[in-house]
Amino acid sequence: MNKLPKKMSGVLLTGHGGLEKLEYRTDLPVPIPENDEVLIKVGASAVNNTDINTRVGWYSKCVKEQTDAGAVDSFQTINEDDASWSGIPVKFPRIQGADCCGEIVAVGEQVSPDRIGERVLVRTLQQTVMTPAEYSCITYGSECDGGFSQYTKVLATEAFPIQSFLSDAELASFPCSYSTAENMIDRANVKANDTVLITGASGGVGSAAVQLVKRRHAEVIAICSENKKEQLYKLGADKVIQRGLNLLNSLGKNSVDVVIDLVAGKQWPELPELLRRGGRYTVAGAIAGPIVELDIRTLYLKDLSFFGCTYQSRAVFENLIRYIERSELQPLVAKQYSLLEIKSAQQDFMAKNFVGKLILLPSQ
Repeated sequence: MNKLPKKMSGVLLTGHGGLEKLEYRTDLPVPIPENDEVLIKVGASAVNNTDINTRVGWYSKCVKEQTDAGAVDSFQTINEDDASWSGIPVKFPRIQGADCCGEIVAVGEQVSPDRIGERVLVRTLQQTVMTPAEYSCITYGSECDGGFSQYTKVLATEAFPIQSFLSDAELASFPCSYSTAENMIDRANVKANDTVLITGASGGVGSAAVQLVKRRHAEVIAICSENKKEQLYKLGADKVIQRGLNLLNSLGKNSVDVVIDLVAGKQWPELPELLRRGGRYTVAGAIAGPIVELDIRTLYLKDLSFFGCTYQSRAVFENLIRYIERSELQPLVAKQYSLLEIKSAQQDFMAKNFVGKLILLPSQ
């Protein structure tokens, strides 16, 4: 630690609220790794829905609207006791950032010094000694400090070595979105020749899902805005439907095997109708609104399976590392920003005028 600086730049989230709760600082202490931790010099991070959802308190059951309704100025009423994804109050100030690519520059006493110099990706959903039970985990950048800083520390077991010619910015586009998508695909047991409908297909998780479904040799039907259709076809989508069109008219009832949903909202009741008997629905987001209407008869009479997907087994991230190292996935970096520009980056993220990921680069 002697050669490392004592202070660093980073962004503090000072409480639930609007963009004013993001505070860029240059006097934050560089973390000191505990016995089983490593210190990482951050090369790049990225903007994710979970960062914004946490900032505005969207996870609170008091909130019924879509994320964007409060993403700039926050929501008028939230319950801070359940305003995080885990239902446990966030400890402020917090350094967010669910994605991180970087280099290990120091290690704790129980970690081999041979790891210094490793290029790593940090696993977003982590199972720690504090969360040993199945389906219990923490999110990097929520229950612990994340990647929106020059340096960050994590458990050594959650820093995964990566061998790749991709840039830090390109690698930082993978952890949160692609592990979320791969987990959904794995839980729904997507197989070759399945027909898979992906909502919100131009976003970080959606565009990741297009690629990850195609690598399993299944058919992809993607939903996105009209101006993003060509980009989705280039990613491998077999059919692209314009967002907002009636899906039952476009596809017909009982036409898909799997739905990968990131949107929910008013159009949600069409999704169970689209599924064939024995179909699988998997969800890891509700950007168009969390409250939906379900005719329970459709669920049981069609023998549908529903999967809510947050917890990820370690194997999900291990597989993701292998896919990246074998160059099976295309990084989708839409734009890069300095960490000082985080408010502009989040505003652009909420405008949704891009495909893939918005990357944040720390000040050096």
